[in-house]
Amino acid sequence: MTTGADLLPKKSDALLSGRRVLIESLGCRTNMAEAEALCCEFRRHGAELVKAAPYDAAVAVTCSVTAVADRKSRQMIHRFRRECPECCVVACGCWAQGAVEKSAARMGVNLLVGNRYKSEIPGLVAVWLASHPQGIATMRGRMISRWDRLQLDQSPYWGRAFIKVQDGCDHHCSYCIVPARRGPSISRPVDDILAEARRCAAKGQFEIVLTGIHLGLFGRDSGETLAGLVRALGKIEGVKRLRFGSLEPFSIGDDLLEALAESKIFCRHLHLPVQSGDDEVLTRMKRGHTVDDYLKLISRLRTALGEDLHISTDAMCAFPGESEAAFAGTLALLDEARIGRVHAFRFSPRPGTPAAVMSGQIDSDIAKERMERLRMAASSCLEREARRWVGRRVEVLFEGEKRGFSQGYTREYLEFRPEAEIFYEQLRKITVKSQKMGVLSDSDV
Repeated sequence: MTTGADLLPKKSDALLSGRRVLIESLGCRTNMAEAEALCCEFRRHGAELVKAAPYDAAVAVTCSVTAVADRKSRQMIHRFRRECPECCVVACGCWAQGAVEKSAARMGVNLLVGNRYKSEIPGLVAVWLASHPQGIATMRGRMISRWDRLQLDQSPYWGRAFIKVQDGCDHHCSYCIVPARRGPSISRPVDDILAEARRCAAKGQFEIVLTGIHLGLFGRDSGETLAGLVRALGKIEGVKRLRFGSLEPFSIGDDLLEALAESKIFCRHLHLPVQSGDDEVLTRMKRGHTVDDYLKLISRLRTALGEDLHISTDAMCAFPGESEAAFAGTLALLDEARIGRVHAFRFSPRPGTPAAVMSGQIDSDIAKERMERLRMAASSCLEREARRWVGRRVEVLFEGEKRGFSQGYTREYLEFRPEAEIFYEQLRKITVKSQKMGVLSDSDV
């Protein structure tokens, strides 16, 4: 068995010329940002990025936030090996960070790369393709306290670029394996972020989405602030929209709120995970906030940013010890806070986390029933939020087509899909005439 360090080339800029590479990701927006940056890194090494077989190498940017994510990561790897038996299969990301090497090797993984080493992948692939070494090579281990130097030149999404500015988490919610897979919080240098934003804006990326594992921790290790970054991004020519991937509710201070209220490019949407609407469950989760804290924050945000602020959230059901009354509290909170989009999921025990061995594990049938009710509530929340915009004029950033129809998002992160089969320019004003299943539709063509 070899290590990734043994395979690193002296110079590999031209070694991937003509090679076909497939890159796919699962999970969070940070994984999406890393996958996009990996595409750019491979292009700089001369590779051709493809979306289907045949390919010489395939990279899985894996997720491990739930058991379902683990399973999907394994399925992706098996598919890569099945589609191209002779290719180089790379597994990186959170599942790869915790995977047993022998198990990964049996799946057909050639290169197992942990978090904060992804920038080395093109070089590792170049050498593997040149020599086809036996066995599995690994590059992972202790989370190094340096920023992984992935660089994004241009996003593949029309008009939108995901820029990773933070990695790792120091919070340790009782159900979450991510701190163990991502390591402690680390922030990207501001000058590096601004340079990447300028490159993206120069190539037509109107909208910047800041991503991180715990975005609210940005700057804690460097003396910078998220508020300062917001203000600096607002000065970049060509950046017309700014979003956050996700912010923990306890990380929004007065300075950040003031910066958002002043910003001309900040989109009136925030994703603020609440997880539960019951204080006892939140305490067992080690979330660091109460239901009242969350509701007061929502009120404070809408006072500062306007009643049209769209709040989306993560909500979990069937956490150990969750009673029917506690679950009902979650449903009630979604209504009281006027939540729009909801990422609904059921508790998934992650080995190595305190919640995995807590008493009061919920019966599977009860968990499934609560999950279905949570999904129905989520659908109602999104329809309610979309309905507020019917008859109003909104700005839409069109990103592409779905089944022959233009598709894009408003500044408030509501999907817009015109009924007419017309492809629009990327950024334009539209009058909303109807909404269907939480999607805004029709227009004044």
